[in-house]
This record gives sequence, structure tokens and C-alpha cells, in this order.
Amino acid sequence: MKKRMTLSWLFALLCCLPIFAQMQDPVQFKAEWKNLSATEAEIVFTGTIDAGWHVYSTNLEEGGPTSATFNVDEIVGAELVGKLIPGNGEIEQIDPIFNMQVRYFEGTAKFTQKVRLTGGDYTVKGYLEYGACNDENCLPPTAVDFSYSGKLDAPSANAPVKSDVVPVSSAPADTTSVASADVPAPSAQLKGTTDYWKPVIKELSEFGETQQQDTHSWVYIFFAGFIGGLLALFTPCVWPIIPMTVSFFLKRSKDKKKGIRDAWTYGASIVVIYVALGLAITLIFGASALNALSTNAIFNIFFFLMLVVFAASFFGAFEITLPSKWSNAVDSKAESTTGLLSIFLMAFTLSLVSFSCTGPIIGFLLVEVSTTGSIIAPALGMLGFAIALALPFTLFAMFPSWLKSMPKSGGWMNVIKVVLGFLELAFALKFLSVADLAYGWRLLDRETFLALWIVIFGLLGMYLLGKIKFPHDDDSNKVGVGRFFLALISLAFAVYMIPGLWGAPLKAVSAFAPPMQTQDFNLYKNEVHAKFMDFDAGMEYARQQGKPVMIDFTGYGCVNCRKMELAVWTDPQVSKLLTEDYVLITLYVDEKTKLPEPIKVMENGKERTLRTVGDKWSYLQRSKFGANAQPFYVLLDNEGNPLNKSYSYDEDVAKYIDFLQTGLKNYKK
Repeated sequence: MKKRMTLSWLFALLCCLPIFAQMQDPVQFKAEWKNLSATEAEIVFTGTIDAGWHVYSTNLEEGGPTSATFNVDEIVGAELVGKLIPGNGEIEQIDPIFNMQVRYFEGTAKFTQKVRLTGGDYTVKGYLEYGACNDENCLPPTAVDFSYSGKLDAPSANAPVKSDVVPVSSAPADTTSVASADVPAPSAQLKGTTDYWKPVIKELSEFGETQQQDTHSWVYIFFAGFIGGLLALFTPCVWPIIPMTVSFFLKRSKDKKKGIRDAWTYGASIVVIYVALGLAITLIFGASALNALSTNAIFNIFFFLMLVVFAASFFGAFEITLPSKWSNAVDSKAESTTGLLSIFLMAFTLSLVSFSCTGPIIGFLLVEVSTTGSIIAPALGMLGFAIALALPFTLFAMFPSWLKSMPKSGGWMNVIKVVLGFLELAFALKFLSVADLAYGWRLLDRETFLALWIVIFGLLGMYLLGKIKFPHDDDSNKVGVGRFFLALISLAFAVYMIPGLWGAPLKAVSAFAPPMQTQDFNLYKNEVHAKFMDFDAGMEYARQQGKPVMIDFTGYGCVNCRKMELAVWTDPQVSKLLTEDYVLITLYVDEKTKLPEPIKVMENGKERTLRTVGDKWSYLQRSKFGANAQPFYVLLDNEGNPLNKSYSYDEDVAKYIDFLQTGLKNYKK
């Protein structure tokens, strides 16, 4: 996630060019003819891929992402030699969503097709088709057109061959400049009774169509760290130290203001130490490694094992401590120095001696935020953690009388440790699930994962009720009111997950549980299906019925499209709106069905050929709405005009309902 050093300039740019940001093509391909000999040549396709995106290689299994394929429209005086060959640099792994082995390129991609000339004049026309995805969206299958011609008795092997077109780029140039006059009606196949195909990019921008930086995850990361710091405060390693440390600062100086200032410095030192730890994680692993953590199976197995060890430590099996000579050395150094350095070393000593309690929390926090793919996530998470940890030291120094009302140390702190152990054990399964999907072990299918979570949270509830004891627990059988309510929440959560064993969506855990397709036994049937798979037919039907339209641009290989359909469309209110108040038209941009005849269109001054139904719907999305990624949802009236800004991948049901209801209100106006 890029640092926003020039926030105001970027905001102004987004306001002025909202659709340009959306249409910026992440993959740029060029085609080139190279002579190998007098009778042999090769067509080389070279692509430049933006960071975070990847282009799939050739010959992938059916049912997976779009493979790169070489397609011929016309070949005279020549013949193909072999198949399309991918270049070096392929990355091969099992895709956790498609559950199959895939191969793809990052950064650059190269494909080569050999051609043998058979004599006389020759013509070779066709296109390379490829698929590209990132973690949130997939482009529709994209074509790189080429057309070359010449004569066999032409010059030497290295002489350039005459081509009747300039090598093209696959980039669908910015369609914000495409007016209605720029999109001729090449065929009746692209026209309905009304001009439904007219561009509405300007109209969408009037609704505030923009792409904003996702700061929600940054806020989430900070508060996750803050909550982790609060939990660390109430552990046996930290809580008893607070009154001793504050009293030390207040007593070591006769000047109360200086004592408070020292306590503030102590708190600031804690923040510096933990933020430095977060920055070190980024520097050690690097930005690209952090982005890869979320899908790397080896890292996820390591995280799983680490969290299991931390959980066992919290349960009382052993204590994870740093060598005592480290803390002793730092402590003696703090005593022999004065001023700011002394205070900083005292804060560093706290970090070392409290590691047995804070280490597992910090470990889980760093694991979680690192796999978000954000470069600054570790530092941001540690900032929240450190602020929460440092806050009581400064507050109690400012208000010493509050120390009298502090809860006394006791067995309740060990209860917090054990509860954290249960939570770390539960979240460890999330990382094992990623590795399981990556390697295709099928050890943690969705129902197995849920069964383990049900047992874990059921046992947590029993522990909070005093039915289970660990080595460091006291012998008291009394259960406080707080523990009782926590037990109630834990047991209720376990019961909530039980229907998931038979296929219930369980939206509360959808971000953690394996995908629904790993479920072997599914009784849950509440899926929303499109009324039409054809744009013009659906628009005509909606006009006759007097209903607004929702266009769903999707793809068979679009993972996030399936997530939206499962997590959002199954909501009763969303389902009711889509089936009763809207005419739902689903258009698959990777549909391979051939059109009755190819359609020639002009797009940004260049001629393109639409060969499949998917090409047609992809062209519709680009030319009419200025978008090129899926999922993409847009609401239209009966003239083809937008009723609200578009909606992409966001599993927030409330936002989706508001998106639909706003469109319905605008339609009724």
C-alpha cells in the first residue's frame, strides 16, 4: 500500500480523472514478427505486468483460470510449428481457490509461436488470448491482435518482414475519451430496440464514481494492535509492573512535573521500541515478501506451528522467555546512566521481561498484519499495540490517585492468558487452512475446520465456567459475572457455527473458514440466479415490466464474484431486492461461445475484433461504463442510464443494500 505523501494532489487527481484510474490497464502486450531463417519465423508476444497482477501461462486445466492461447483467423502460405511456448520465469503453485496447479507470470511475460513458410505469398492473422488477475479482480480474456504478410523469396533471415498493421498493444486505452460517435454500429448484434449501448461514463462520474485508497484496512490494523496492547496490559507480566514503575518516577524526583515528564518519556520509549520492531519486520522481509505471505504455503505452516506453540505457552505448558542475561544487562545499564537514555533502557527492560506474555500477542499480531500485504502494516499494528501498552504508565503518572483503584493482581490475569491461548489456537487453524488449500491435502475442508472451531470455542466456554483447569489456575470453583457472560458468548458462538456443518453460509466466519466448494455435504440452497444472460433481451424485458436493471459483469474464473454471490447475494434482503425489484442480467466476460460472425468495432481509434460472446460483453463493459475488471455491478433505468455509481468487490452487506435501494429510489423518481 503506497504511502500517501502527496495526499491533496492525489485526491484532486482522483476527483478530476476518476474513470482513468479505473481503466488503467495493468497488462501491456506487444506482438513482434522475427525471422529465424529463410523459411521459418516466430511471432513473439511480450507483456509488461503491473505489480500485484499476474498473467496465466499455457495449457492450464479445465475449470481454472484463462490459459494463454494462440488463435488463427487466417493463414495462407504458412503453417504453425508446434504449440505456443511460454518464456522463462513461470511461477508454479496450487491455487487455493481453484484447487488446482496453475502457472503464471509476474512482472513480464513472454509467449512464442513458430511459423513455417511453405512458399509464395503468405498471410498470418490472428490473436493471442490471455487471462490476468490480482488478489481482488480478474480482467476478462484479452486479445492481442496481429496480422503479418509477405513473400517467401523475400530477403535474408534477419530482414524485416512487411506487416499490414502496426504491432498492437492489448491495452484498452482510456475509454473516457470515447464518445458515442467513436463507437460505430458495426453490426445489428450490438444494438437493441433502444440505444442501450451508448456510453454512460460521464453519467456515472456524476454519481461520484471514484476509486479510493483503502484506508479501512489501515484503521483495522491500528485498532487490532491497540486491542492487543490492552490485552497484554492485563497479563501477569505487565499489570503488576505498572504501579511500581509509576511510583518510581514520581518518587525519584521532588519535582512532580519532572516525574510526569519522565513517565511520558517512558511511554514514548515503549512506542518507539515496538514501532521499530514493526519497521524491522518490513526491512527484513521486504515489501514483495510481505505481499507473498498471504498465499505462501510454507510461511502459513510456520505461522500455524508458531501460534500453536504460543497457545501451549499460554495454557501453562511452558514459558517462552528471553535469556535473563539480556534483561539483566539492560537493567544494569539503565541504573548506571541518567537522563533520557536511562528512561529508554528502562522501557526496553520492560519489553524484555514481559516477553513471555506479550510475545504470543505480538507474534499473532505480526502474523495477521503481515499477511494483509500492506508494507506499513507491521509498523502500524505495533503503533497501536505500543500506545495501548504505554497509556496506563502516563495516565497513572498524571493522576496518581487512580493507582488506589487499580484491581489487585490475582488469578483473573491467568484466565486472560488462557483465553488468549484458545483464541490463538483457533486462529492458527486459519493459517493451516491456507497451506492445506495450497497443497491440496484436503485435511481441513470447511466442515472439518468448523468442527474444530466448534470444539475450541465450546471448550473455552467450559473453561470460563470452571469445568476445565490448567496448571496455573487456582482451586476456586467460583465463577464471576464477567466470566459467566464470556462463557455465554463463547458457547453461543459455538452453537452458531453448528449449521455450517450442513452448508449454512456463516457470514461471521466467512473470512476465516475455507471456501464453500470444499464442503462435502451442503443442504443450503439459497442462491440468486440471473433472469437473463443477454444484455439486450434483458433490457427489453425490463422496459416491458417497468423495472430497473442490475448488470452483473462476472466471469467463470472470477473468485471474488463467487465470494460476493455467497456472502452478499444470499442475504434475505439482498436476495429479495435482486429477484423482486430488479431484473438481474449476468454477463460472463470469459464466455467462450463463438459469435455467429466476428464483429469489428472501433475502440479509441483502433479496430478490434469481437469473436466470442465474452468479447462482446467485455467490450460493452469497457465502452459503455469505462471499466474492465470483475466483479462489476451497475444499476440502469429502462433507457440504459445509470441509477447509482457502480459497485465492485466489497462484502459489506449493508453497503450493498444501500447501493440497491438508492438505485431503486432514483428509478422511482
